[in-house]
This record gives sequence, structure tokens and C-alpha cells, in this order.
Amino acid sequence: MDRPSPSALLDSFRDALERARTPDDLVEVNRLHLGKKSPLKGALKSLGRLAPAERPEAARALNEARSLMEQEFEARREHLERRAVEAQLAAEWHDLTLPGVAPERGMRHPVTQTEERLLALMRRLGFSLVDGPEIEHPYYNFDALNIPEHHPARDLQDTFWVDGRLLLRSHTTTVQARVLQKQPELPIRVVSAGRVYRNEAVDATHLAMFHQFEGIWVDRGLTFAHLKGTLALIARELYGDQHRIRFKPKFYPYTEPSVGVDLSCAVCGGPGCAACHGAGWVTILGAGMIHPKVFREFGYDPHEVTGIAFGIGTTRLAAQEVGITRVRSLYELDLRVHRAIHRGEP
Repeated sequence: MDRPSPSALLDSFRDALERARTPDDLVEVNRLHLGKKSPLKGALKSLGRLAPAERPEAARALNEARSLMEQEFEARREHLERRAVEAQLAAEWHDLTLPGVAPERGMRHPVTQTEERLLALMRRLGFSLVDGPEIEHPYYNFDALNIPEHHPARDLQDTFWVDGRLLLRSHTTTVQARVLQKQPELPIRVVSAGRVYRNEAVDATHLAMFHQFEGIWVDRGLTFAHLKGTLALIARELYGDQHRIRFKPKFYPYTEPSVGVDLSCAVCGGPGCAACHGAGWVTILGAGMIHPKVFREFGYDPHEVTGIAFGIGTTRLAAQEVGITRVRSLYELDLRVHRAIHRGEP
């Protein structure tokens, strides 16, 4: 069998090396042309069958061919590796001088924004934030707040009972009852914020779950003037002078006297719409002087201390601030609504 010449081995190797495009191709070229079973290795092993005079020249020619193969193989490997790096850099390259494309960012919920504005205002007035449970005992939700057993608010029509003994709180005034029970030192200035639940019909301005923000101020010598001034300050800080407010008499079991504050509808400006039920006014908070019976319940002498209490419908306030007629839209997971609110669209 004829032994392949060094030049033929080299030509075959170069042809295969030229066709190599990937690291796997190079592995195959190395195996076929430089490996243990390659024609080159076979030719080197067959040198012993040559005549002694022919061996040196044949060995020199084969070794030169092997050296060239190894050099060219290494050069090809470096070339393919460099080309792979260049391709990766080209694919991953970014022009850092171009303006960035920021991903769409979220925003704080309108109710959260309203709560934060209220809390910032009340902290300036010396109030601190307290919290309480949403699953509450009837004592704190009703009894301690001068709401008798026969009061309609205890009926299933208005209250979500959990197991007959506990309920979902129907107002955040429960937190104030818990604060008064601890009898902290005077003056007491606290606010509470959170979800409340009422089993009532859902319409444009009412929900079965909504948010409230309530506060109490207890001290010696407080009068109705302190209450009215505080409420006027809250309304003015939230809405400025572009919206009118009005006070009207109200009834709440835990305050006496009681007052409500209406805001000229921020959605329609007065003529009437779904947000204000056509009245042109929206009730944004209820307040009053803390009832003497509530003070006596917690061991305070109503002849020595007085207090003001106020409750703000945060959900309704937020709806008025962003100009929507259906408060339910604030709680629906429709991003189109929240994007429109963020853009300031009605």
C-alpha cells in the first residue's frame, strides 16, 4: 500500500482546516489529521519499513509537515476565537451616547397619596399615627363608642360578622377607642388610617370596602372652635381656595355636637354629576366633640377634659382629587384607569 506524501497530507489538512467554522469543526480536524489514527501518524509509524538511507529524508519531510499543520491549526483556532468574540461584542454592543429607554414605572395609588398628604398635615399639628386590627370585637366597634344594641349599624345590613362574636370593623374609630382605653397622658393627638367594611349597596360613591382616616384630640379646654378650625385647615390644605366647603349638622353616637363637612364637587364644579349624586356637594368628613359617655366609658371626667374627633372618607377624597365619578374604579385592577389618572385625564 502506497504511503501518502507529506505534501498530500498537508494539502488534505489545509482543505479541511479552511472549511472549519466552529470549535467543534476544529476538534474534528485535529482528530482526523493530527490524531493517533490520522494518516500522518500512520506515515510516521511506517518509517521503520523504509531502507535506512531513505529514512532521514522521509522523517524530515513528515516532521516539517506536522510542524506546519500544528502552526496553521493554532493560527486557525485563534482566528475563530477572535471572530467569535467580535461577533459577541457586536451583538451586545450598545451606544451609551443614545438617550435611555426607561421601562414603564408604576405610581402610588391615589388613596395612598391622599393618606400620605393627610398624615403629613396632621404630623405638623402634632398628631401621631396609630394602628389597629381590621377584625374587631363589637365592644370597640359599638359599645365603647356609645352605639347601643338596638342601633341599626349592628344589623347584618351594615356589618360583616365573622363568626357571630367578631366583625370586620365598620370604621377606624375602633383604634381611637383602644387608645382611650390605655389612658395616655394629655394631650392625646392621634390619627389612624386603613380599610373599613360595610355591608351596603355599591354605587358611584359607596363601596362595601373603602378607606378612612380618623383622628382624635383630647385635652383640657378644647371647644367646638378648635374642631371647626381644624376641619377648615384640613379642607384648605387639601383643596386650596378653589373649592368651597360648608358645615352642616350631623348625628353620630360617639360625638355631641356633631358636624359634617361638604366639599363643592371637584368633578363637575357644582351643576351636579354621578360623583355627587347631582347635588353639587360631596360629604368628605364627619366630626364632633367626643361624647361624654365615651369619656366616662374609659375613666375620663368629661367635666375636666374635652376632645374633638373627625373621620375622613379617604376613598371619596381620592376620587375627588383625581376627578373620577365612580370610586369603584380606584379598586379595579384596570391599568387604563390608573394610567389616565397619572396623566391627569378625567
